[in-house]
Amino acid sequence: MDAIGQLIYPPQRSWRHSPFWRPHSAFQHKVVQQAMDVHRLMSEANLPGIAKALVQESSIGVETYGVRNAVSGAPIGSRTVFAAASLSKPVFAYLVLQLLDQGRLSLDDAVSTYAPTDVNGDPRGDVITVRNILCHTAGLPNWRSKDWPLRTFFRPGERFSYSGEGFVWLQHAVEAITGEELDVVAHRLVFDPLGMTESSFVWQPSFEGDYADPHDGLGAPIPQFRPTEANAAASLHTTVIDYARFLVAVLGGKRLRPKTAAMWLSPQVTLLRHGVFCLDERPAGDSVGIAWGLGWGLETEPDTFFQWGDNGGFKAMAMGSQRTGEAVVVLTNGAAGLWPAMALSGEHFPGKHPSFDWLD
Repeated sequence: MDAIGQLIYPPQRSWRHSPFWRPHSAFQHKVVQQAMDVHRLMSEANLPGIAKALVQESSIGVETYGVRNAVSGAPIGSRTVFAAASLSKPVFAYLVLQLLDQGRLSLDDAVSTYAPTDVNGDPRGDVITVRNILCHTAGLPNWRSKDWPLRTFFRPGERFSYSGEGFVWLQHAVEAITGEELDVVAHRLVFDPLGMTESSFVWQPSFEGDYADPHDGLGAPIPQFRPTEANAAASLHTTVIDYARFLVAVLGGKRLRPKTAAMWLSPQVTLLRHGVFCLDERPAGDSVGIAWGLGWGLETEPDTFFQWGDNGGFKAMAMGSQRTGEAVVVLTNGAAGLWPAMALSGEHFPGKHPSFDWLD
């Protein structure tokens, strides 16, 4: 069982201004000071709410701040469901690596072996591998558009460029291999074994009772998105406790062979340009201090793994280190929530974080 601690701070009130509060210990003072700092971040970002979990080996500590909806004032709790956006990608990668250990696929298999390519008329699409997609070296756009049609913009494996389209194509391959829809496979291989009881790639009726609404940059609620179809790159809905349980598995390499667990967080490509999307032909430079593993970004110094999330009115950040045995996840329900999420994540891993500069 998880060791879970919870601290809940409504943003409209500070313990320091309560006539009943006295600084009985240095720890209590630090806790209250941290709460005040979070409230400042939330105020500056028009951010209604934050849920944060700190993982230390197998222990999980949870802190929640603010509200699920700025109009209703319903508070965020430890089991409030958020859209996790691209925090979906490492979860999906974990599922793929389990299929690798089962001998169901190989990292260097062409994805077109299992699922027809949508990259019509582009012969390079036929040689994109599972590895290319997990480490974002497929040469595909993030999402197809008029400006960036679905084709390869460089030779697969040549360099990094972040792509959600690749993850969705690999999702189709996984569904063909298993004969199951992604959410069914995810429950069987990830959610159920790890005790992630309030997580899904599609909307569940049970979420209705405790769900964070997204908000725009001014802090006003905007419509919820309730996905009826799974998207491996972006549709995960989860709680901060559930995602922390996933991070426990990442730190411990649970349900993976040791070699596979090590490979998950080993560099597959070194980034030589700033910018998440690198489809154009700008020249490469020196290393920006970031590599990519099989579903996780990697800071070469200070030896951390990371992934951010951005679904408009939801922003998120996860970061961890196998060396220290710690990880953190921050979920927010505001359009300007990414930099507070980065700030709250980075405080647990002292030093410079090239990923923050890279994400701009």
